[in-house]
Amino acid sequence: MTATQPQKKRSPSPLLRRDFALVWTAGLVSDTGDWLLMIALPLFALSATGSALGASTVFLVELVPMLLLGSFLGVLVDRWDHRRTIVIVALLQGVLLLPLLAASADTMGIVYAVAAVEAVLGAIINPARQAMIPQLVGADQLARGNALLAVSDSLARLIGSPLGGLSFALWGLPGVVIADAASYLITAALVAISRPHPLAPAEEADDADAAADAEAAADAEQPAVVVERRLLHEWGEGLALIVRSGTLRTLAVIAGLGGVAQGLFLVLFLVYVTQNLGAGDTGAGVIRGVQAIGGVLGGLVTGLLARRLGPRSLIGGGYLVFGMLSLLTWNLAPYTTALWVYAGLFIAMGLPGVTTATGEITLVQTAVPARALGRVIAAMTTLDGAAQAVGLLVGGLLADSTDIVPILDFQASLYLLCGVIGIAALRGTKHLP
Repeated sequence: MTATQPQKKRSPSPLLRRDFALVWTAGLVSDTGDWLLMIALPLFALSATGSALGASTVFLVELVPMLLLGSFLGVLVDRWDHRRTIVIVALLQGVLLLPLLAASADTMGIVYAVAAVEAVLGAIINPARQAMIPQLVGADQLARGNALLAVSDSLARLIGSPLGGLSFALWGLPGVVIADAASYLITAALVAISRPHPLAPAEEADDADAAADAEAAADAEQPAVVVERRLLHEWGEGLALIVRSGTLRTLAVIAGLGGVAQGLFLVLFLVYVTQNLGAGDTGAGVIRGVQAIGGVLGGLVTGLLARRLGPRSLIGGGYLVFGMLSLLTWNLAPYTTALWVYAGLFIAMGLPGVTTATGEITLVQTAVPARALGRVIAAMTTLDGAAQAVGLLVGGLLADSTDIVPILDFQASLYLLCGVIGIAALRGTKHLP
């Protein structure tokens, strides 16, 4: 008679951890408020200026500060306590929204200035939140925690997008601003009541805190030029980490290729749906919106897959599935233009989209020491944003092509290439010194 092997105890969901649940809920509330404003602000600019250029300028002033300052702001994230940073930045975001209450067609400068400032603050709070996750969950729960964050992002988009349009229609921009400002106050309160989680082990926490306090005191006594040089040095250190690490270099290549593909998609998707499918603007909105459903499902599925698959498999396999679904979608119009078919395909594409994002951030969190995590995340995010800008520009130039399907096939092929690179090059991770 053989003894039965004890079953391995399944770890509880990270949402059962009090502090992770607080940060997760805070992110959901904050991101939902962001979607309210992201929908309402371009609508306000369009109605106030009577020009699509006014609406596109909102997107431009949000993108440019992030591209110029995003990677450098990661240095500040690494120097500051993540929990305190989220609380203070969320409060600033809420307060600095209030000038929009005075926005009108004659004061569009206020709209553009607030959009730019909020983009800069968002470039601080997002890396801080992602860098905080390893402090809140164990190493064995890291991928599941990131997958749950992806669920939160998708839920916020699913809830906030329609509410943004509805709120703007009912109460105008002031109503949206008040709701978004309230979401930031709730976010700050939720994170504030979470417990501090020092970066260093418990027995070394006092030494780490003392060192951080000493460095801050030293900065306060140094001339501004010396502090500036130190910040630039730390920024360079973050970029050097990416250059030295094969894992991070590979992720940077994938982020660049994937960003170009996403930029092409954002432009050419609308052309494809309206011209090739004949679905009109409403159909485009429906198809694009239901992808968030796939994002919610993808986060739940990824949480299960993460128990069996490593980040390399999540990234490589996710991009391969994403690319194949994209190829199927772009070449299906000769056979059917039924809206429900494409809605189903876009829901399906939401799953690998979350899988790849979860694998990427988990790999970064695993490969990078906590002291440099904020600046590396910020640099990767900036690279992705710059690549998307390239894709947007190229897509805009090619949108008038007589046949955009070959261009979309190229876009899908970029995802396939990301999958091949992920499987071939991401063979292991090493924690950097």
